[in-house]
Amino acid sequence: MVGFAFLLLPLIALLVRAPWRGLSKVLSDSQVLTALRLSLECASAATVASLVLGVPLAWVLARARFPGLALLRALVTLPLVLPPVVGGVALLLAFGRNGVLGRYLDSWFGVTLPFTTPGVIVAETFVAMPFLIVTVEGALRSSDLGLEEAAATLGASRLTVYRRVTLPLIGPSLLAGSVLCWARALGEFGATITFAGNYPGTTQTMPLAVYNKLETDPQAAVALSLVLLVVAVAVLAALRGRWLRGGATP
Repeated sequence: MVGFAFLLLPLIALLVRAPWRGLSKVLSDSQVLTALRLSLECASAATVASLVLGVPLAWVLARARFPGLALLRALVTLPLVLPPVVGGVALLLAFGRNGVLGRYLDSWFGVTLPFTTPGVIVAETFVAMPFLIVTVEGALRSSDLGLEEAAATLGASRLTVYRRVTLPLIGPSLLAGSVLCWARALGEFGATITFAGNYPGTTQTMPLAVYNKLETDPQAAVALSLVLLVVAVAVLAALRGRWLRGGATP
């Protein structure tokens, strides 16, 4: 109960101190609405990118056997414990105009990621994808391989086995990992401000807008924090309900 109170008290304080009377005025600010839209779009794009890149990697970590697998797993989960600002610096060194890969993206394709909206998506994907990978890998490691082997024995191709057997088995975990990934991307701050900057309308997401308002208008910062809280709770609750209904369907 003490742990529950410790986690709940800050949220209660946020609700108690929220400027309810001036909330509509804060939320009607075009800059705030732009930051909210940008946050939702970038978090969703980062989740899609994490699904495309992370699910195959989770499968490799769960099913493959080769020397160095433990090291690969440690490197994949490193962003979970890496300070976000350090992650942002690492992204700059990798994808900046003079970065290891960024110089070639710039000179060959004219693509510049730092301080752009795609840069926000890259930063959020970097810090959020490990949540998806860890969740999906755990589901794959605990799934019943006998069902996949039986389907293969009956003549199903690898793609069919993956689509008709593996994905349904790990479906709830895949959804849970996606939700965790989306929520982490929505709240990302350190890597985003370091790699993508804090430009209104381009890279300023809601966490960055909260940071700006905290210095100039603390009451507005509380209001924006409340918006992030409501959005996160609403999405998590909706997906949780859909997950439970899906699990209850034969």
